[in-house]
Amino acid sequence: MRSALILMLAMCSAAVGVQSPSAELPSWVGQAGARSTPHRPEVFKVADYGAVNDGETLATKGIQAAIDACAAQGGGIVVFARGAYLSGSIFVKAGVDLRIDKDVTILGSQDLADYPEIDTRVAGIEMRWPAALINVLDQDNVMISGEGTIHAQGKPFWDKYWTMRRDEYEPKGLRWIVDYDCKRPRTLLVSRSTNVTLRHLTLKQAGFWTVHILYSQNVTVDGLVIRNNVDGSGPSTDGIDIDSSSFILVQNCDIDCNDDNFCLKAGRDWDGLRVNRPTEYVVIRDCISRKGGGLVTCGSETSGGIRHLIAHNLKAEGTGVGLRFKSAKTRGGTVEDIRFRDIEMNGVGTVVEVAMDWNPSYSYSSLPEEYDPNTIPAHWKTMLQKVEPPERGIPEVKDVYFSNIKVTGGRTAISASGMPEAIVKNFRFQDVRIETRSAGRIANAQGWRFENVSLDTSDGRPVDLRNCTDMNLQ
Repeated sequence: MRSALILMLAMCSAAVGVQSPSAELPSWVGQAGARSTPHRPEVFKVADYGAVNDGETLATKGIQAAIDACAAQGGGIVVFARGAYLSGSIFVKAGVDLRIDKDVTILGSQDLADYPEIDTRVAGIEMRWPAALINVLDQDNVMISGEGTIHAQGKPFWDKYWTMRRDEYEPKGLRWIVDYDCKRPRTLLVSRSTNVTLRHLTLKQAGFWTVHILYSQNVTVDGLVIRNNVDGSGPSTDGIDIDSSSFILVQNCDIDCNDDNFCLKAGRDWDGLRVNRPTEYVVIRDCISRKGGGLVTCGSETSGGIRHLIAHNLKAEGTGVGLRFKSAKTRGGTVEDIRFRDIEMNGVGTVVEVAMDWNPSYSYSSLPEEYDPNTIPAHWKTMLQKVEPPERGIPEVKDVYFSNIKVTGGRTAISASGMPEAIVKNFRFQDVRIETRSAGRIANAQGWRFENVSLDTSDGRPVDLRNCTDMNLQ
């Protein structure tokens, strides 16, 4: 599988005429990613600490004991004999390389009690939520590596979510809170940590987000294969979420999921504005998205700001949206200095999407009259906290650059919906070739420029412009 991935990435680079990374890139690019990795050669075998590899006996305590012993002795490599290990939450510590080799599978427990609740942020707000299957919390110099598999076995959590949403929450007008009330474990969480490397693993069937990088700095994600559409399509099974973090390098990854594939986030609404921490200095390169909500998505959690992203040498195959921006009137924050180049898309739904008033039933919180605001859970109160003054909640998206983009077999080229109070500014397209059924629409925008852009549509109609100024799409 991995050799095929490398070949496909090479073909992708050749297909879009990729040139070597270069002097065009700003100096900060070289600072993205982990700056150290664990180096001690001592080996700690989980079997020596009681972990059983039958896929049925809960091995959490044995795996954790091996990690703890390794960290206590200054670091080293924690290894598994071939087989399957059933586990709840484990916590990787400084100096440890948790090595999951080929022919090793970590199976996520399907019992939520095996995932202790921690203080974290989920979907843009800080709250108590189950720990992930594998966690790196408040650590430095950690690696999780190997060519093995982490199968989160998340389908029961998908089923629970759909049942709660359909049978209870939507009928009561509570669509906005069900994602937070239905607690589902992430697969891999890196939080408040530095110099972390995730390398060469295959991750399957996440119960919720797959890889969440939160409040962290200098993290490398290299060569992950994510396959979440196993035995169905789970809700919110994002691929890689970079959340209020900086100097992050993502490369050589291949994601098939049922929500955003590669996603940048920075907090939601009042709570996100309170934290006010941006996602910035991010490089995403040499990656593929397959099924999913967006090849690269900025948002919808934009409150702390998202800036300084370079995404290049990418390929989308059948992804719902290619390059995506989404926010809401209560989010606030600025998305700026975003650069996409050397990208090939085939069979995507929408090539470029901007939604400044995205998904209102999810984005806006309103408490039904039958609920007492004094007795609702703390995270409900957080979600209901009003942004004051309301102008703080108006997001901004500007200074976005597209170059050397090739699209075939798409449905819509552009679907950009700004708002009168949130004009989408300064989108520049250079050396772009798009073949789609329709050109689409741009509303409430200013200062867009096309240079050497070919837009070939089946219906032959131009882009529909509404309430736009200073546009040059020739």
